[in-house]
Amino acid sequence: MKVTIDNITIEVEPGTTIMQAARQIGPEVAPPAMCYYEPLKASGGKCRGCLVKVTAGSEKDPRPMPKLVPSCITQVQEGMIVENTINEQVLETRKGIVEFLLLNHPLDCPICDQAGECHLQDFSFEHGVSKTRTVEERNTFEQVDLGDHIQLHMNRCILCYRCVYTADQITDGRVHGVMHRGDHAEISTYIEKAIDNDFSGNIIDVCPVGALTDKTYRFKNRVWFTKPVEAHCDCDKCSGNVTLWYRGEEVIRVTGRKNEWGEVKEFICNTCRFDRKKTSDWTIEGPSKVSRASVISANKYGANTIKPAFPIKQAAEQYKKIDDNRDRSFLAPQKQLN
Repeated sequence: MKVTIDNITIEVEPGTTIMQAARQIGPEVAPPAMCYYEPLKASGGKCRGCLVKVTAGSEKDPRPMPKLVPSCITQVQEGMIVENTINEQVLETRKGIVEFLLLNHPLDCPICDQAGECHLQDFSFEHGVSKTRTVEERNTFEQVDLGDHIQLHMNRCILCYRCVYTADQITDGRVHGVMHRGDHAEISTYIEKAIDNDFSGNIIDVCPVGALTDKTYRFKNRVWFTKPVEAHCDCDKCSGNVTLWYRGEEVIRVTGRKNEWGEVKEFICNTCRFDRKKTSDWTIEGPSKVSRASVISANKYGANTIKPAFPIKQAAEQYKKIDDNRDRSFLAPQKQLN
């Protein structure tokens, strides 16, 4: 099928979603995704961050769709025309989505371990606004330990359901989920059960914010001060393909390998994640490929780092140059003292 996204036409297989088609073109066209996770079946359709405008439904029926549609669950049709970054309605809607996601999300990036690799940070940086209209008190929850290695910060959760789908699809028995409804909804375990299985650590990797954190890594370092390298080992439970995060000569964290969209393709076991923290446990393949637009590349690529358009545009609109013709009479007493 032929589909046109932001004036770029490509051919895709039947059954391809708009999101998947846009990703085939590249990151400059692909909509943001907070809940969609390609390796997880049925994910998507929760956050509405990927809404796009379909200006022509198909070749047979070229009428535009009346409302914005979620690109992660909408399949393309022959001759479909989609507008993403070139449509003002889409961009304005995303500002509202960011504001909605941040209604209860605490502004604790300076102490959050997810800072620097947080999808909500990236989403807000690219599509958010600098001011907030809310004055009401935010919903707050107590921090909860979900087993020996995972801590839940429900204050930061955006209910993307990724961790629920992960537990459903790669573990034998899920013991956590979304409890209650509406503004009372929260991620929780039932009957106070801890999450304890060989692949439970993967819910940390799939969380797009800092709601699920690794207790063995908490407050140890900032991600932009670490050195990620690709490594593997012989493991009878998983593929053994991981990313090791070094601080000097010390392995302070082990995660699954992620693609350019921040998605883990091969989930790893808890033995590899939590127990193998020595270089001698691994065969090192080489440095990880890090996007130059990522904060993880700080102090690694220097002046070649790509600067996002939003902060530059914001600075141009909201900051004024200093007027050098101001009255400087207030400086006279200082001159006399000199």
